[in-house]
Amino acid sequence: MGRWEPNARGRLAQAAIELYVERGYEQTTVAEIAKRAGLTERTFFRHFADKREVLFSGSGSLRDHLVNAVDAAPDSAAPIDVIAGAVASVGVLFHERHESARQRQAVIAANAELRERELIKLASLSAALADALRRRGVPDPAASLAAEAGIAVFKIAFERWISGTGEPDLSRFVREAFDELKAVTAGR
Repeated sequence: MGRWEPNARGRLAQAAIELYVERGYEQTTVAEIAKRAGLTERTFFRHFADKREVLFSGSGSLRDHLVNAVDAAPDSAAPIDVIAGAVASVGVLFHERHESARQRQAVIAANAELRERELIKLASLSAALADALRRRGVPDPAASLAAEAGIAVFKIAFERWISGTGEPDLSRFVREAFDELKAVTAGR
């Protein structure tokens, strides 16, 4: 495939995931990713700061989606319900991406540096959700607790979704996990 072909970013991401799965993250170089995608290393660095960012480049979009969903929630909604709705709404971002999400998570799980990066990204999402709740007038610690709970639910639901048989609706797993959280906090 020639360098002039469209979707260089997507081709680089696909090549990186394939190589990470085949060889391992640490054994894969940027040069190999670029070569597999039919591009140059220079093109790789126009799209990604480093080879880790291939795995985490969607976190900004995820954060924006979550914050926008919190902002759009009805004023009368309880903080935990606002967060539940926001987290459940991310299912649309993952529609038809089950296999790529599963592969990405397997690469992350196999590397301590990437697991740490994942935790940092999740903490960043929690902070953004807490800030969005505070802008709605939710005081702390309620804003922080609701945001942290939301990210914990997202993490558990995501893990269940990727380990499943291909259920396309991540939102279903999120709703089920929130129901479980509510049952646990109610003492059931």
